[in-house]
Amino acid sequence: MIRNLLFDFGDVWLDLDKGRLQAGMTQYGLSSTDGALNKLSQRYEIGAISTQTFLNAVSNYLNEADQDKIISYWNALIGGFPEQRLNFLKELKDSGAYRLFLISNTNELHIQRVKEVMGKETYGVFRNCFEGFYLSHELGMRKPDPEVFRFILRQHDLKPSETFFVDDTLEHIRAAGKLGIKTWHLKAGSEDILELHKKI
Repeated sequence: MIRNLLFDFGDVWLDLDKGRLQAGMTQYGLSSTDGALNKLSQRYEIGAISTQTFLNAVSNYLNEADQDKIISYWNALIGGFPEQRLNFLKELKDSGAYRLFLISNTNELHIQRVKEVMGKETYGVFRNCFEGFYLSHELGMRKPDPEVFRFILRQHDLKPSETFFVDDTLEHIRAAGKLGIKTWHLKAGSEDILELHKKI
């Protein structure tokens, strides 16, 4: 029996616009698969470097002095937050049927933008729906590192077989599945978290 629900954030609850991020990178002749930038962003995602260090490094890499422009491109990824998803989450919490948790690969700049998009009050309501709310740059770990999932299981005394994980990235789903966690690889654009009860 599933007793615990563990969710990703982006493209599960919050819409992401990966096309806009790619468009910004194209301005510099780059793609989202650029190895050096990916390594830099992953270090930023685990809080290994500060926001200013990240911006300085990206500025140097792109030969772009305008850091406000970099922030604009970087945050273009963040899309909308449909109200019906928040209502669904609040109903899920109020039902008491499951313990709710969230784990997101993210960073300080993106979370600042998320708060602007959602509004600080709505973001607070959203966050308070979860018993455990984990952001990679605060946790110091990122998916698909198995230790991320082991940490959450240990921290909250959860059994993998009673835990259901929802993420839009297959690599993360596979990592959780290897630990015995039940999973749903949500395909953003064709599936929605509102269909959750059909998947558990």
